[in-house]
Amino acid sequence: MIFTLLEIIYLIILVFSVGFIFSGFIKRPVTDPLEKILGNAKRFDWKNIKYAMAVAAPAVVLHELAHKFTAMAFGLSAEFFIWPTGIVIGVVLKVIGSGFILLAPGYVSIFGATQFQSAVTSLAGPFINAVLWGSGFLYIKYKKNIPRKHAVFISLSSRLNKWLFFFNMIPIPPLDGSKVLMYIIGLF
Repeated sequence: MIFTLLEIIYLIILVFSVGFIFSGFIKRPVTDPLEKILGNAKRFDWKNIKYAMAVAAPAVVLHELAHKFTAMAFGLSAEFFIWPTGIVIGVVLKVIGSGFILLAPGYVSIFGATQFQSAVTSLAGPFINAVLWGSGFLYIKYKKNIPRKHAVFISLSSRLNKWLFFFNMIPIPPLDGSKVLMYIIGLF
C-alpha cells in the first residue's frame, strides 16, 4: 500500500494548516475594486487561505512525498506523519500576527536506512523544491504573454520553493542538510 488512511488524513491536515499559516504572507491578487479600496479587515479570510493553500501546499507536500517515495524506491518502509507541535507553533505565530513563519508541519519516518540511503532520501525533498523553483523561474522568464494572475501565482510558488530549498539545506539537525552533510563528512 502506498498510503495508509492515516497518512491521507495527515496530508489533508497538512494542506489546510499550511494554507492557514501562509495566508497572511501569501495574499491573493485582489480584483474587486471595492475590496481594493476598503481592504480586507477579516481576520479569517477563506479566499486568502485557499489561495495560500494552492501556492504553498504543493511545495510542502511534494517535498515530503519526495522523501517517502525515494525511501520506498530503496525498498525501505516510509510513513508520513504530521508534527502537531510544529503545526501549533505555526498557527499560534499566525494568530498573534507574528512576522515570522516557523514551518515544521510534518516528517517522513524511514526505517532501516543506511547512511547513504538516508542522505539521498533527505536530499530528495529539497531537490523537488529546487526543481519547482527553477521551473517556475524559467517559465516566468521565457513564457510570453502570461496573464498577470498566473505570473503572480507562479512567481510566489517559485520564491517559496527557493526559500524551502535553502532553509532545508542548512546543515543543522533535524534539517535535511544535516543528514547530507553527515554522509559527506563520513566519506572522508
